[in-house]
Amino acid sequence: MTSPANDLFSQPGHASFQHDDDRRRELGQDIMAAAYLRGDFVLRSGARSSYYFDKYLFETKPTIMRRLAEFLARRVPGDVARLAGPELGAVALAAAVSLETGLPFVIVRKQVKQYATGSAIEGELHPGERVLIIEDVVSSGGEALAAAQKLRAAGVTVVGVLAVIDRQSGGGENINAAGMTFDALFRLDQLV
Repeated sequence: MTSPANDLFSQPGHASFQHDDDRRRELGQDIMAAAYLRGDFVLRSGARSSYYFDKYLFETKPTIMRRLAEFLARRVPGDVARLAGPELGAVALAAAVSLETGLPFVIVRKQVKQYATGSAIEGELHPGERVLIIEDVVSSGGEALAAAQKLRAAGVTVVGVLAVIDRQSGGGENINAAGMTFDALFRLDQLV
């Protein structure tokens, strides 16, 4: 018979850690079941791939988005004042994480909205704020880097990029090379 001191599951915090690990693994399986497609795809970067994560297939499912928001919110650095979601794919994610953390968010448009503000940023943004970009699937990191450039032009500090999935195609390295941190809830090798 083991004593409570030697029983890992009786130690404070271990059961909840194990539970979170199981919940995260289950979330990854649900994302795979909902959004992992096989075929011949041309990615935004122009690279060809035999698989694709269709972000809209997991971002439109409340049972997945609720859990994603919870897990992503835990990874938001404490010194961030605002979140940013590049249009269109990451907007729902940024909104969900905003609701979970209480942090406001902005939308980073692909193109400047000439007929209104003349800005690529939708929402309230203040110079000097520390902003975290929320992303869905990162391959080369091109979309996140373009969003960071627009945010920096608005006078904020982009501290990093937080993604759901890192395809492990150089995006994390490209983001780090641009002076930002990169974090992902799942790496490709953890899902496939």
